[in-house]
Amino acid sequence: MRDRALRVMAECGRIATMTEEPGRITRRFLTAPMHVVHAHLRNRMEALGMTVRVDAVGNLRGLWQPPNGSGKRLLMGSHIDTVPDAGAYDGVLGVIMALEWVQIAQDLKSPLAIEVIAFSEEEGVRFGVPFIGSRAVAGRFDPAVLDTKDSDGITVADAIRAFGLDPADIHGALLDPGTIGFVEVHIEQGPVLEAEGLGLAVVTGIVGQSRLSLEFKGHANHAGTTPMLLRHDALAAAAEWITQVESLACATDGLVATVGRITVKPNAGNVVPGEVEVSLDLRHAKDASRIAAVGKLIESANTVAERRGIALQRTDRLDQPAVPMDERLNSFLADAIEAAGMSVKQMPSGAGHDAMVLASRVPAAMLFLRSPGGLSHHPAESVLEEDVEAALKVGSKFFDRLAADSRQIR
Repeated sequence: MRDRALRVMAECGRIATMTEEPGRITRRFLTAPMHVVHAHLRNRMEALGMTVRVDAVGNLRGLWQPPNGSGKRLLMGSHIDTVPDAGAYDGVLGVIMALEWVQIAQDLKSPLAIEVIAFSEEEGVRFGVPFIGSRAVAGRFDPAVLDTKDSDGITVADAIRAFGLDPADIHGALLDPGTIGFVEVHIEQGPVLEAEGLGLAVVTGIVGQSRLSLEFKGHANHAGTTPMLLRHDALAAAAEWITQVESLACATDGLVATVGRITVKPNAGNVVPGEVEVSLDLRHAKDASRIAAVGKLIESANTVAERRGIALQRTDRLDQPAVPMDERLNSFLADAIEAAGMSVKQMPSGAGHDAMVLASRVPAAMLFLRSPGGLSHHPAESVLEEDVEAALKVGSKFFDRLAADSRQIR
């Protein structure tokens, strides 16, 4: 398993070089480096005897059909897009691990077909809409998203066509009716496992999240001639509200809230800012608490805007309920970890994943690997060789457990 673990890490490092920005890992939805990643992964899939295709949202999909298979299939994978200046393992590790699990299944002569999907979009960076890839597979793609534009004025539909695909064929991305479940291997993206001295964990569920943008519209004016009391400063209004976001999150148990993107117009040092758009990412394990927090923050934004004589516009980007993972698949993962000689840790995920989207259609489960330093969405993101090797051993035991349960494969 050690050689396979080293191969997994090397593959992640190789794909990290396929980027829009030399010296930085940045790979957005359907940009040119996606073609390079697809070509690399296609070669790997075909070497494993998999049938490969690209669906209409750019998901690369490889299917391994065992001889005399039952017609049932397990879905595995993760995403291959990144945030700007990312690390090498978020998403990509789950795709490479899935291909290694395919080889393990072949060695074990598993009767279950396995489809591996490299999702084209999960992060929501280019168009502000996350999970485009898994939404299409789960039958949850909103056609209105096709008209959404990126910062260059290119629509999602235009990007799909430029990639050589047809947005009219998105219905063809829907998962096969014989799919029995989805398993995603992913780095934890947090410090919990490292703090407890553990390498792996079974994910019990994924917290709910709300993503939206708020646009504060004031009046741009000369920075030297406009008295302070006569200003309608959009950035000052946004800044006041951002501090309220932090205060509410600090005062609410289990709530995390982030304003991670700010766009200022005209963005000049000697001009009172006239327009500011900010993002809000808010997450909580309890949907009622999350929804209540969104309501409070919208109310406070309206109060700030009204007092400052500024217009406010809100755009909802995502309203994702908390999603529990499948208890049965989780029990198989837990049994596999135990059979591999490790302690079983179960924990929720504070980050969103493709698994939470697929869980609306099929049973879904996730296996976490420790994130050294708790780092993710960062160039220093890493994994430990011993944890990758452990996850490969779990894969072998998982297929043994799955095969022992005849209801899963007949």
